[in-house]
Parts: sequence; structure tokens; C-alpha cells
Amino acid sequence: MQSTYFDVYAEWQADPEAFWLRAAEALDWSKPVERVFDPDQGAYGRWFVGGETNTCHNCIDRHVKAGRGDQRALIYDSAMNGTKTSFTYDAVLAEVQAIAAVLRNHGVGKGDRVILYMPMVPEAVFSMLACARLGAVHSVVFGGFAAHELAKRIDDSGAKVVISASCGLEPGRIVSYKPLLDHAIDMATAKPDFCLILQRDELHAPLRYEHGDIDFRQAVEVEKVNGTVIDCVPVAATDPLYILYTSGTTGQPKGVVRDNGGHMVALQWTMENLYGVKPGEVFWTASDIGWVVGHSYIVYAPLLAGSTTVLFEGKPVGTPDAGTFWRIVSEYDVKVLFTAPTAFRAIRRDDPDGEYVRHHDLSGLRALFLAGERADPETLKWAETVLKVPVIDHWWQTETGWPMVGNPAGLGLLPFKAGSPTLPMPGYAIDVLDDAGHPVPRGTLGNIVVKLPLPPGCLVSFWNADERFRQSCLEEFPGYYKTADAGLMDDEGYLFVMARTDDIINCAGHRLSTGAMEEVCAMHPDVAECAVVGVADALKGQVPCGFLVLKNRVSRDLGAVEREVIDLVRSEIGPVAAFRTAMVVQRLPKTRFGKILRGTMQKIADGMPWTMPATIDDPGILEEIAEILRQRGYARAAPAVGQDA
Repeated sequence: MQSTYFDVYAEWQADPEAFWLRAAEALDWSKPVERVFDPDQGAYGRWFVGGETNTCHNCIDRHVKAGRGDQRALIYDSAMNGTKTSFTYDAVLAEVQAIAAVLRNHGVGKGDRVILYMPMVPEAVFSMLACARLGAVHSVVFGGFAAHELAKRIDDSGAKVVISASCGLEPGRIVSYKPLLDHAIDMATAKPDFCLILQRDELHAPLRYEHGDIDFRQAVEVEKVNGTVIDCVPVAATDPLYILYTSGTTGQPKGVVRDNGGHMVALQWTMENLYGVKPGEVFWTASDIGWVVGHSYIVYAPLLAGSTTVLFEGKPVGTPDAGTFWRIVSEYDVKVLFTAPTAFRAIRRDDPDGEYVRHHDLSGLRALFLAGERADPETLKWAETVLKVPVIDHWWQTETGWPMVGNPAGLGLLPFKAGSPTLPMPGYAIDVLDDAGHPVPRGTLGNIVVKLPLPPGCLVSFWNADERFRQSCLEEFPGYYKTADAGLMDDEGYLFVMARTDDIINCAGHRLSTGAMEEVCAMHPDVAECAVVGVADALKGQVPCGFLVLKNRVSRDLGAVEREVIDLVRSEIGPVAAFRTAMVVQRLPKTRFGKILRGTMQKIADGMPWTMPATIDDPGILEEIAEILRQRGYARAAPAVGQDA
């Protein structure tokens, strides 16, 4: 298929407002848009001003009214307890209406904030949609998140309600949520009016009536029996749909605010044009609803597009093995899979030859999309080899809500370039600038920025912190949104995202990308995944230090592997890299979605105060890294001083 990307991108460039207005016509509006873009509203302007709509209506009711109520909307597969079930659009509508009725009966209405502290279960998705139905603003917080961090989010949002569950399921353990929630409410200044608690079979939690605890299932079943009908509440396109908190550098979490109208328009557009997924087809995003990826591409985008989404409770390895992903793709005829590169590095580590792939029929799979962590070329090559489908890296952030740069399967794939997520999507005009704000020559490392205004679907501000949003995202490079990522653009406009700007190290006056060094480390046949950080050096300012996780079947001398990796980096990048230290570790510290915590590792090595990140998957890994650094002579490696926001 000849790509129409350049024609579509040029169409957007020629008339951005007309482009997005045409995209908006795919959705239902209870009140038409008066002005497509108003530059005088908000920090950089607002989209679809004057229009009214409802996100839940467009995700569910619209498809039911179109006669597609008997189509599967959601497939739930839990590798943790063996549960498998699916819900049609009709069934989802019934569940969402019942939850919305419970919320409304207890005083929840338009503009109220509701926190979801939930595991990966269907009730979490239904609750998100129920909030949207009422015009309430939801904020999803990872189930099992630390109590004092949950308390901060309750206070910052002023949450009226918390919807939670008795427990979450992790490999080999049950995580009790209720004591954490109770402790958070005790600490919070803003007290929720009530809590809805979903009792799971694996663990029942005692309800605290002084907190207004209500049994979720019992309350919802009453409304189902009554057949309560809850109409969708029209909201302004510019009204908030959700708040998603990310860690802030000040210790105060920052709440990214997403609006209703622009969010829907952008996500609807991406499903067919970027991912190439049509209504009725199965789309699986292997992530968590606590992340932006889960918000956008487990819940909202697939349902807006009338596709079938998969909700998976489990891990890429260990639940029970490295073939779990292939079972799901085969069993449900998944057409497009979207996950993080770290998931594939874990699968490759446990199954380097792709033996599990051969046990499943993956003939229906058309493409694999990767995002969330830099996709190194070696992982991409391995995935392409074992899956025999296009493996597409694309780049975006919590703040943008949908991809800034990608390779559009729906418009016809463009030529691939290893290490690049390809070209900007319509809506994004991307430049690379030096620290003074001047454009750098093609092929030169610099700050990646996006020209304002940001397109529909991007954040409009931080919750109750407009000035903080301006200062952190818009002030440093006037006229641009600062991505805080560093990279370069080649002569054909392909973007190469090399690292976060704080992962660029200055070694004897040379600006070096840790991402480029990681690419070389990953070329070694024994290396499954790796991380490179800059460590303080009295002579050179900073020098790189590599952490290597080896494939499971490697039984060679570890010191030999470390020396070979050092030689490889010095050969491929040159002595200027000053790459003299590599160390084998059992695991890398990561967030629950797979982002490697390079900044925290750097602080440990430099002896700086560091805090245990609240989103870390396994807190013990950082202590192991600190001990290894001390054994290697980094006596300055410091203990943790608390927990991050």
C-alpha cells in the first residue's frame, strides 16, 4: 500500500482547524462546535470551544444505537486467577449505567472528582466510563500505591469518592488494598464522602462504615435489578474528563488534565489512521489503566472506534511463562498488539529463541506497536524475527495523551529506520533546539520541542496549577512545548529520540547520549536489556556506567561479558565515550509499566539523596543496585531517604 502519510500531513499543515473539524464529525455532539480553536483560552488555546458532548455516549451508547450492541466490546483475561470473560457493548452499557446510578444516588454529579484505586478488572473500566457518563472527573491511581501518596492525590483532587477493591493480584502474592486506603483517608485532609469497595474472591476486606464504605457489587446489583436508566450528561468539550497524576520534582504530584472533546477526536483518529484498526477488530494494549497508555488505548480509543479491547491481568513472563502474550493473541485473534519494549526484553530474556511463539497461531496479528521506553534496535529486530510482522516504535508522553511521532499503519507504512519512531503525526510540528532555543543542524543532538498550539487530545494544564504548567512546559522555549526529551532529526525528517534531557551526559565537554550507548550494549549477543547512566567524575565531569541484564541461558564468565561490552562501545562510539565501567545485574529497577529508573540509579551512584519512586515495580531492586555499586568501589552510593510522589 502506497503511504498517504505525506498527503494527510500536508492537509493538516494547510488548514489545521478544517482538518480537526473533519475528524470531529466522526463523533456525536449534543451541541455543535462554535469555534474549532480559540487561541485566547487556556495556556495555549482550547479546541472545540462551545461544543457539548459526552465521552461515555461516544464510547458505548453510540455503537448500541447503531445496532452493534451484540458486538464484543471488552475481553477480560486474568492470568492471575484464570478468569476469562467478555462483555458486549450492550452488556457494558448495563454495567456502566448501574455504577453511574450508584454514584448519582450518593450525590456524585458533573465536575465532582472520583479516585479509582483499582486492579486490572472490568469494574475499573466500567467505573471510568460511569464517571464520564455523569460528567464527573476520574483520577486513576495504581491499586497498591503507597498510602501517603494516595492521600496526596485525594487532597490535591478534592475527591468526593474513592472506588477501590479488596485486593490486587501479583505473581505469588495477594496485595491487600483496604488497609492502604484506610490509612490514606486517615492522613488526607480532604475526606471522601464514601468509598465503593469491590470484594474479590481471593480476599474479602472488612468495611469501615465511618468511611462510608459500600459494597460495590451489592449496590450495583440493586440498580441492575431495578433497571435504572442514567442518561449521559452533556459536558463542554473543554471540560475535564480525567486527571492523571505523575511524579513531580517538587514532591507535589502534578495532575495532567485531559479534556473531553479534543481527547475523543484525537484518539478516534489514531485508531484507524495510525494503528490501522477497524470497528469490530480486536486491539490489545498490554499495559495498566494506571498509566496514560491504559487510559488512551485500553479504555477510550478502542471503544470510541467500536473495536474490541483486551483487559489483561498478568505479566509478560511468569504468569505462567514467556508464552502468555502469544496465548492471548492467538486465543482472541488480536490484530494489533501494543506494549512496552521492556515487556519484549523480558520475553526475549526468558525465551531467546522464540520457542513459545511456535506453539500458537499468530496468523491474525498484523503489527506490534511499542512505546513507553526507548525501543532499542536489537529488541525490534528480535521481535520482527520471531513474530514476522512489522514492529513499529512510536513516541509520546503522559502529557500528550497520544503519539507525537509514529509510523502510520492505517495510512500505509513508511520505510523503517532502526532507532527512529519515524515521522511526526498530524498536529505535531517538531523542532530540535539547542539550550539557547536556536535550531540545531540536522543530525545534531538537541532538545526536542513541539510548536504551539498543541493538537487536540494533549494536556490543557495541571490540575489547579496553571502557573506550574506554564513554567515547567512552556516557558523555557517560548512558542514551544518542552518535551524534556533529547534527540536528533535526520535529513529526511526522521526523529531519533535518544534520552530524557537529564540523561544526556557531559563528558569532558562532549554531549553524549546514554541511549546511543545502550543501543551498542544491546548488540552483544548475551545482553537481554541494559541501562547506561552518567556518573560524576572529578576529571571529566561525568562518565558513563553500564548495567547489563543477561539472557537466562548465559553461563559464561560475567567479567568476560562486561569487558566485551566495554570494548564494543569503545569500538562503535569511540574512546570519546569514556565507557570503562559495565556491571552485570540480575534486574533493572523499573516502574510498573517498564520505564527504567535511570535518574534514581544515577543519584545512588553519585551519593546524592534519593527517594524510593512510588511507581517502582520492586523496591528491593534499587537496594541491590546500591549494594553492587558499593562492591564496585562506589562507596558514595547512598541509602534511600523516603518515597517519591
